[in-house]
Amino acid sequence: MPGWKDAALPVVAAGFIRTLRATVRIRHHGDERQRAWEAGGGHFILAFWHRHLLLMPYAYRGRRISVLVSQSRDGELIAKTVARFGIDASRGSSSRGGAAGLRSLLRKAEEGYDLAFTPDGPRGPAKVVQPGAVLAAAATGLPVQPVALAASRARHLRSWDRFVVPLPFSTVHFVYGEPFTVPRRGDPAVAAAELKRRLDAVEAQAERLAGS
Repeated sequence: MPGWKDAALPVVAAGFIRTLRATVRIRHHGDERQRAWEAGGGHFILAFWHRHLLLMPYAYRGRRISVLVSQSRDGELIAKTVARFGIDASRGSSSRGGAAGLRSLLRKAEEGYDLAFTPDGPRGPAKVVQPGAVLAAAATGLPVQPVALAASRARHLRSWDRFVVPLPFSTVHFVYGEPFTVPRRGDPAVAAAELKRRLDAVEAQAERLAGS
């Protein structure tokens, strides 16, 4: 029955993520500023490449965060899965319902939520920044916090983004880069290039730490 499967998949996916988390060691690098924001009520935008999505619930320790998720069926699965970690989903993407999703995120920011983006999601091209994160940063004035992860042992799926699945008993390194703000009337292309540069830099650092 499709309905039963649709209800069960998020439970299975969340269980897999929690089980994987229990089998790996996580190390955080350069997260002091983000932790201070989380503890003191400061708000920010967490940005990471789509390929690092699997364990990203463990990059955040704040109270409320909303992530932009596609309106597709896969997006529905992701939304229901992250909800089991206390993460809100605003529906829309660069490919479907982008304007509605961005409006929803901006409302969430006004309500005191932190925001999260995979700037190249949901379908790529891989590691190419789509407009959403930059537009949200310019509209809200919130700083963008780039983060990446790498594992000492991992499988890379044959997906468009080479999705990273850390293997059990590996060490997973989260690296947080220097945050930056996007001027309200600045050049979006310049901001997108800067976000890509910082995301690539933290990914490279994470991979060096992981020895991968």
